[in-house]
Amino acid sequence: MFLCLHGWAQEHDALLMVHFGTTFDDTRSKTIDAINERARLSFPGRTVAEAYTSPRVMKRLAEKGIRKDSPVDALLRLRAQGIRSVSVQPTFVIDGKEMDLLRRQVEQVRPFFDTIRMGTPLLYSVEDAEHVCRILAARHTVPPKGGAAVFIGHGTEGPATALYSQLDYMFHALGYGNCHVATIEGYPTLQTVTAALKAQRAKQVTLVPLLFVAGDHANIDISSEWKAALEAEGFQVSVRLEGLGEVPEIQALYIDKAR
Repeated sequence: MFLCLHGWAQEHDALLMVHFGTTFDDTRSKTIDAINERARLSFPGRTVAEAYTSPRVMKRLAEKGIRKDSPVDALLRLRAQGIRSVSVQPTFVIDGKEMDLLRRQVEQVRPFFDTIRMGTPLLYSVEDAEHVCRILAARHTVPPKGGAAVFIGHGTEGPATALYSQLDYMFHALGYGNCHVATIEGYPTLQTVTAALKAQRAKQVTLVPLLFVAGDHANIDISSEWKAALEAEGFQVSVRLEGLGEVPEIQALYIDKAR
């Protein structure tokens, strides 16, 4: 468990960073551990703790001797240490099922605290989408002719999946016509982005996870299935296995939300 005690006895204030989690040690170090440390440095007067929301991830880590708290467990642990005011900042990308679950978990323990505040996920406002578009377009430059980048998110069945279409539209509206957005389990789909790449007459395609960590989906779905499917359509495909949580500018957006 990540827990730093800096002046909590004076302020009785804490920041809980909440992550879906990952079993990949390398990407966890570059993303989750990195933003936890950035939060600790950004809020030196606060207790900074972390929690995972995925039971599957927590179980697999526990089998390796790595223990991670759920949000409820982490909040109760903070309360037991005398914390009465907590800010909860998720590192989710959209306001989907994970956010709904987190809100319900926070409500379970709200009576035990004087104040609990919740931050928003990465893509929540129009301004958020614009910031993310500019950051990703600058970081993943592609050849102006024949090149394209496809940012692939997880997706969801709920209305929050519309944020991916908004991001795709905004890339083009801002002048990044060779940047596209697709999802593994939502919309836009592999089929819609394939059609867009053909309309663009793209030849070289770079696939980039639109995920906080480059874990299972990045290593299996994107690097294997999506790459093979696009190569079968005649594209030259490369994959950049970098989670959003590795990008300093993206980390800064989350920290601003926590602030």
